Amino acid sequence: MEFELTFDGGMAEKGLIEFYDAAKALSGFQRSLALTTHLVLHGEVIVQAPSASGFEIFIPPFIEGSWKSRAKIVLGATFAVGAVGMDSPIGHMVTSIYDAVLSNTMGFHVDYNKTLQELYSESQKDKPITPEKIDSLCEKLEASIADMHRPIVISQSANRAQLSRCGPFKGDIGPLMSPLTYEYVKQTTRDKDISTIVGHVSSYNINTYKGRIFSLEENRPIPFELDEGARTKKIVGILTNSQHLNGQEEFCANSLVELTCNKMISANGKVKRYMVQNAEAFI
Repeated sequence: MEFELTFDGGMAEKGLIEFYDAAKALSGFQRSLALTTHLVLHGEVIVQAPSASGFEIFIPPFIEGSWKSRAKIVLGATFAVGAVGMDSPIGHMVTSIYDAVLSNTMGFHVDYNKTLQELYSESQKDKPITPEKIDSLCEKLEASIADMHRPIVISQSANRAQLSRCGPFKGDIGPLMSPLTYEYVKQTTRDKDISTIVGHVSSYNINTYKGRIFSLEENRPIPFELDEGARTKKIVGILTNSQHLNGQEEFCANSLVELTCNKMISANGKVKRYMVQNAEAFI
């Protein structure tokens, strides 16, 4: 599988991009491909690209002309047989999900269910790929997709960029990147109204005061963070107890908690995370 990132306009027309921005853009390109491919191969969403397994991503020499860079995904032996091309089941899945994630993150509506219905049925065996997992992948890749915009919005050594797939089925993936799509990726509004959310804590980090809760209102896992005034022993104890009980028996009634929080909303009205003011055991 081979993908291409092309920058056009400005100095990019001469094959030049500001060095630091180019490095950040390539890092975002690699990480977004790595996390997407790992989800397709293993049915799980990870955070760090070095944790991805079952494949390697290589970069060939740069292409003359407009500033272009290619990334070649080489699958490990477990997945390699009959699965190396864009038209292979795995190649089609990576391309389709990558396209959906890029489009959704940059503000274009995507019907995940339609995307998944068209995909390789084997993905539904042990660890199925679900709309909730694609949503989670979008959250994880937001910063990487923003980084791919840096030559356009920071150094302005390019005017636009486009990701595409290579080979006989060459075509664009995701929308054309521009200052407008960058603003959408970066835009998050804090809801002024206080909300009450009930759910099960699935993870919590005592060092960062961040975690994830399966929200009954949204019917999906959503990240949360404790506001400064909520970082008390009592609240942390309620959250860690919910995580412990939920780990013993998933979605058990005893693990339910009630969060008082502000919702962080994306430009398309989707809840991106909760800023928590208080937490209570839900009885």
